[in-house]
Order: sequence, then structure tokens, then C-alpha cells
Amino acid sequence: MKIYIKIISLFAFIFLFQNCASQNTDPQIVNNLVNSDEFTFHAEKANPMNYDVINILNSMPNNPSTRILQLDNGSYTIELKEGKMEVILPYFGRIFNPSYRTSDNSYRFTSKDYTVTKNQSKKGNWVYKIKPNDVKNVSDINIEIFKNGTALTSIRSNDRQPISYNGYISKNTETKKEKL
Repeated sequence: MKIYIKIISLFAFIFLFQNCASQNTDPQIVNNLVNSDEFTFHAEKANPMNYDVINILNSMPNNPSTRILQLDNGSYTIELKEGKMEVILPYFGRIFNPSYRTSDNSYRFTSKDYTVTKNQSKKGNWVYKIKPNDVKNVSDINIEIFKNGTALTSIRSNDRQPISYNGYISKNTETKKEKL
């Protein structure tokens, strides 16, 4: 009977860690996406840096005392295409120059004038440093892409505190043009 309990607990342990594994993508696919410089970053979690936001989150009932916010899958992205970058990300933190329009208080913009610096670390991770020149409040965007396809993005702005996002990269989706 003890052997059966050990075998069942071993399978349960393996099954638990297999389900808890992060987004895994073939390293060759990740390298192809990075070499083409055309991919989409999908944000899964937001990490606000402002302790006022963290204290408010901790004061909510039934909220775990972590500073990580779970985001909707697939709805918050950074899409890099040839000559165009589209950013749709939420913002949690202190804004020093707020706007009455709520769409201006998150990161929602399209940039056609930006510079990209790409480096590879000793561990094989790719680091993108993107500086948009035609967006007034974003000074730089850093995306670190790991071998398994997961990525960490941080955004630094001129008028708000920094924030970072955890997620993964994937191939850009192609949109079909309608015939008129």
C-alpha cells in the first residue's frame, strides 16, 4: 500500500509541475522571431513599481499580498512590425501629468519613428531597447526575451513611474484586408 501511495504522489507531483510550467516555445522559433524583428509581446502580468498602488491592492479583501496584477490573456500587447510599433498596455501607478481622457493615461499608441538596439546576453537571452521618437511621454521600452519564449518588458516614461510586464512572444497575426 505504501508503494501505491508513493507512486500516486510522484505522478501528482510531476503533473503539478508540468501544469505550472511557463509558456514554452522551441528556441529555434524564438530565434527566428527575434531575427526577423517582427513579433508580438503578450502581457500576462503587470508589476507596478509604486507602493501606493501596492498598498491599495493589499488592502482589498480576498486579494493575495503580491504586487503582481494578472491581466487578460491576449488583450494587452506590443506588436513590432516592419517600420511600425503598436502598444496597448495598461498602466498602474502615479502619473505626474494626468489627462481627463482615460485613454491617455494608459499606454496606447502607434509609433512609426523609433530606434531599436538588439543585443544578446551571455546566457542567450535577447534584449531589445526601443526608443520611440514620435511619442511624447515614453522615453524607452526594454524587452528581454528568454530562450523559451517568455519575455519581460519594462517601460520608462517622462511623466510617470516605471512599470514592468511579464508575458511571452509570438508570431504576428496577419489581418485580412477587406475588398471594397
